[in-house]
Amino acid sequence: MSTPSTPPAASARSSLAVFLQSQGALIALAAVVIFGALRYDNFIGWQNVSDVLSNSSKFGLLAVGMAFVIMSGGIDLSVGTVAVLASVVAARCSGYGIAPGVAAGVAVGLVVGLVNGLLIAHLRLMPFIVTLCTYIASRGLALIIAERQTVSISYEQGFDGIGDDFLLLPIPLWIAAAVVLAGALLLRYSRFGRAVLAVGGNEEAARLMGLPVERVKVGVYVLSGALAGLAGVIVASQTSGSPTEGVGWELIAIASVVVGGTLLTGGQGSILNTVTGVLLLSVILNLINFENGFTGGPHLTLGSHWQTIVRGLFLLAVILLQSRLAGRSRR
Repeated sequence: MSTPSTPPAASARSSLAVFLQSQGALIALAAVVIFGALRYDNFIGWQNVSDVLSNSSKFGLLAVGMAFVIMSGGIDLSVGTVAVLASVVAARCSGYGIAPGVAAGVAVGLVVGLVNGLLIAHLRLMPFIVTLCTYIASRGLALIIAERQTVSISYEQGFDGIGDDFLLLPIPLWIAAAVVLAGALLLRYSRFGRAVLAVGGNEEAARLMGLPVERVKVGVYVLSGALAGLAGVIVASQTSGSPTEGVGWELIAIASVVVGGTLLTGGQGSILNTVTGVLLLSVILNLINFENGFTGGPHLTLGSHWQTIVRGLFLLAVILLQSRLAGRSRR
């Protein structure tokens, strides 16, 4: 008895849906860059490209950690304020040298991530609630440590050197690139990466397969916290430790992961596509800034509040498109 075959047209539509879901962010990024290069002078100039990449480095670190959390079926709302807390701590410790400052900032993220992971994995609390609590607590702790004012870094110890250039590129960009490469290899070739996808796809099935579900959950939150701490170190080296920074950074990280094709339900995703999502959001913001200063013809002038609205609407459109593409590919 023969089984009914899939019509060629339906198979083609399904393949196209899968392709757009996985590579749609890259196509959109290329289109935005081409538009900006044709419309604005110096849009693809070295200085602007370097600035965009440098500013995107901290969001890249946050997004890589967030990608692992979301692929495991969780969410981490605390990464923004953890980065702020780490920046304050790193700035406070920068007077002891570069290594102590970096170690202190990363350690802060590790501790918060470990707390999140233990509460979620072993007490079975909802990730949304747990990370929302640590979001609030981290912001308050940052204000206390900073005494409600900006904490300057120690220039005598050369802590600001972390934000300098190396081989024509900013050091934060080298750090982010190394993390992205390590994250992509970890996800694709390690047992931990395969376990993350298995847990996010079906937790009970993963448990029946003998996978250490609780250990995997703790691991992704520790990783997310550590990368948030590293992002805070970069922020401190570039400016200072400000307890009022980081508003909405967790939403940018989540948006980058979703724009990159990772499903919020977990079990599927890509680190490289996540970074493409980071770059796409950064380039769109850069495009808006160029449009505000454009004098070569008719143009739009969008203030900071409108920029936020545009990014929010763009994210909503991408989520709706991802939902339709995912449903079509399943069919």
